[in-house]
Amino acid sequence: MAPDRRTMIVEAATKSFSLFGYKATTMDQVARLANVGKGTIYTFFKNKEELFEEIISKLVKEMIAEADSVIEPGLPVAENVHRALSRLLAFRSQHQLMIKLIQEEKEMRTIAVSEMLQHVEDEIIAYLSKKMEAGIAKGAIPPGNTELISFLLLKMYIALVSDWERSHEPLSSEQIAEVMKVFLIRGQEK
Repeated sequence: MAPDRRTMIVEAATKSFSLFGYKATTMDQVARLANVGKGTIYTFFKNKEELFEEIISKLVKEMIAEADSVIEPGLPVAENVHRALSRLLAFRSQHQLMIKLIQEEKEMRTIAVSEMLQHVEDEIIAYLSKKMEAGIAKGAIPPGNTELISFLLLKMYIALVSDWERSHEPLSSEQIAEVMKVFLIRGQEK
């Protein structure tokens, strides 16, 4: 059976973006890593941007699958949101491509990378918002602007996990969950 050239290209591009970043990755590098001619790439993707979008779309699906894997229907909404956020941020901090993209955005301010990282954040917020809407529909949490609450949850979680630890002892998972419940979900679960 012939190798799936499209898959080979996506895997090679993911490796190149992970190693060198978006800006430094060229279609020639991707072709060499995939062991295909550069023209073969263009039979599947119009340009580097389209290839990058494909990879980020796949990454977002992986992140959401990771978050879904820790959701337990019998647990309170606040606990499930905490578990999902914890898994999402662990994925983000351990996935080589995400690490490289965050570094590139911070150091080089590459516009395409900034836009893709914003897209990832928007997808996470949309995911959390859906979970919050389900909690509201069940009467488990009070009604509210789920997009805004999800945005604040994500930003607070990032701050508690990374920013807080720069000058304080790390918080336990339980402490972070309690802070989130008190300040954003208001501890009104039924």
